[in-house]
Amino acid sequence: MARPTTRAGPLCTEQFGSQAARGCCAAADGSLQWETWGWRWWGFSGAGTANPGGRDAGEGGAPGTAFPTLSRLLAVFLPQGFPDSVSPDYLPYQLWDSVQAFASSLSGSLATHAVLLGIGVGNAKASVSAATATWIVKDSTGMLGRIVFAWWKGSKLDCNAKQWRLFADILNDVAMFLEIMAPIYPVCFTVTICISNLAKCIVSVAGGATRAALTMHQARRNNMADVSAKDSSQETLVNLAGLLVSLLMLPLVSDCPSFSLGCFFLLTALHVYANYRAVHALVIETLNEGRLRLVLKHFLQRGEVLDPTSANRMEPLWTGFWPSLSLSLGVPLHRLISSVFELQQLVEGHREPYLLHWDQSQSPKKESWVIIKDTHQVLDKLFPKFLKGLQDMGWKTEKHQLEVDEWRATWLLSPEKKIL
Repeated sequence: MARPTTRAGPLCTEQFGSQAARGCCAAADGSLQWETWGWRWWGFSGAGTANPGGRDAGEGGAPGTAFPTLSRLLAVFLPQGFPDSVSPDYLPYQLWDSVQAFASSLSGSLATHAVLLGIGVGNAKASVSAATATWIVKDSTGMLGRIVFAWWKGSKLDCNAKQWRLFADILNDVAMFLEIMAPIYPVCFTVTICISNLAKCIVSVAGGATRAALTMHQARRNNMADVSAKDSSQETLVNLAGLLVSLLMLPLVSDCPSFSLGCFFLLTALHVYANYRAVHALVIETLNEGRLRLVLKHFLQRGEVLDPTSANRMEPLWTGFWPSLSLSLGVPLHRLISSVFELQQLVEGHREPYLLHWDQSQSPKKESWVIIKDTHQVLDKLFPKFLKGLQDMGWKTEKHQLEVDEWRATWLLSPEKKIL
């Protein structure tokens, strides 16, 4: 059926996010006619454009989408306004995260089967009270571990979200391995599953906290709740698929422990690889200690500032928990000085709102004051250029992910000077 010809140019245009633009024209019969001018498609490699074609998605859908049903289905699992409402690394991260969640779901089914077998499910001689006591001890151990870990490492999880995310998933694999091995050594069964549950509770703290930090990074329109909710929907769908596959897998492996263990190792390898690819795909534009060290080293060597993509690709993911340099921010004065003379030496000759201190165990005290003064002079000269370079390359300098304690000092003799 031929489309009526228009009598005039476009009356107005509309656009659905970064999707296709379309124009409203007056048709020959006086009705409105909508012309789609293009669309965008998205995949692993990012965005691309295609010539106009297909049909409109209809009311409530994105214009210019060739498959309106698929578009509506994706809207169930993607944040509103995707891809503009999320960070550019959202799609590759979520795809690899879905792969690791699927592998983890299958491994979890094998581990749960082993734990139930060890407790005595299916064994007529097993005592219900003994199984209940074992379960209570297991849960209690995990609860205590959750509290202690949150107190011990809670403040560090934001600073190294990618590293702790990877750590949490690997520790989860270790916990499931212990659960699978527990029935093989019945004498140590209770101790083994208590250790396993302790590890899983640490995983829940580290994984949940880092997930929140990554959601904050991915949400670009104050839409953290939407991004988090859609991430939960994606994970639920993946876990449902994992459960369905587990129903087919468990009868095949239940009577063969060696085959079950082999499947677990294959799934664990896939899980670790997918997790590594997921966190490696993240490009976080704020500086933590690891990224700051890389950017500073490059700047001092070449006079250029690394862009966020390059710095994130170079950031260590396996050893990022243990920095090679000891950097402490916001420490009490007694850790820096032991006398009024030392305090005077630290503040003499500069009026910046912070104190620097060199570890005196690394050099004689007199040499230490010289190093500090020289450092202040170098910083005063280089920092403005460094800060401008960070901003020009796309780093977010209004916030950071450095671990800073709460100690602050104010000079009473000079109220305008505050030492951080």
